[in-house]
Formats: sequence, C-alpha cells, structure tokens
Amino acid sequence: MSNSNKKQLTKTQQEYQALAKKREPSRPVLRNCIKAFVVGGTISIIGQAIQDMFVRWGGFDKKEASNPTVAVLILISVILTSLGVYDKIAQWAGAGSAVPVTGFANTMASAAIEHRSEGLVLGVGGKMFKLSGPVIVFGTVAAFVVGIVHWILNPGAAGGS
Repeated sequence: MSNSNKKQLTKTQQEYQALAKKREPSRPVLRNCIKAFVVGGTISIIGQAIQDMFVRWGGFDKKEASNPTVAVLILISVILTSLGVYDKIAQWAGAGSAVPVTGFANTMASAAIEHRSEGLVLGVGGKMFKLSGPVIVFGTVAAFVVGIVHWILNPGAAGGS
C-alpha cells in the first residue's frame, strides 16, 4: 500500500495492515520460475520433436511443418484439458503452461467445457471467447500495426515475394 493511502487509514487499520503483511506467507519466486521454465521448455521440446517428425516422415520442410505442429500441440492440449490433466500441470507449473499456444487452447477448451450446460450458442460459443477474445483482438490489432509500420519503413517490400 502506498504511503498516501496509509495516511488515510486509522491507527488500528494501519496496525492490521502491518500484522497482515507480517503473517502473509512468502512466495517461492525462484522455485516458481524454475517450474515455469521446466514446463514451458518441455512443451517447447515436445513441439520441436513433433515438427522434426513432420519434416522427417511427413515430407515437409521446416517452414511447412510449423502449422501442423501447432495444430497437433493444440489438439494435445485440448485432449489433456478434457481429461483434467492439463489443469493439474498448470496448477503445478504456473506461467510455464500458460505462455505457449497450449495454454491458449487450454483456456478456450476449459471455458467451453465449463459452460456447455448453457447450450452450444450462448454457453460454449459465447463463453469460450470471453477470456480468449481479448487475446485474439490484441493479436490481430498488433499484427495490423506491425504490418503498417513495416509497410511504411519498407515500401518496396509490400506485395509479397
């Protein structure tokens, strides 16, 4: 709490704030960072292995293999979410499971599963994008802005290859 807010509190409220702060459990920041790094890294390694399989056995080049790799990671995430496994991983790993595309798929699948009793349109369709909608909008707007900046700074590069 900032000093200006403390001045507005009574003496009893300030004492309570101090007591609450003293009794608040410390957060294991280093341990949480290590867990997030390990899980996020493991998800990335799995993604790389899937991409390598598409290149080796699917006849794709590296660039072509990226789209089906993301699709497979999303499929795995949705399956693990529907089985209740991904939530346990996320509970343990924290941000490590939320950052990759699998976390985004988990968010959408969780909302769809949670609200399926409300119907397909208003439940699943409406609630599924409640949390992920802002992410989609931000990504779209950010891509548009970056494209415009790129077009202004590199006018000869417009129009593709």
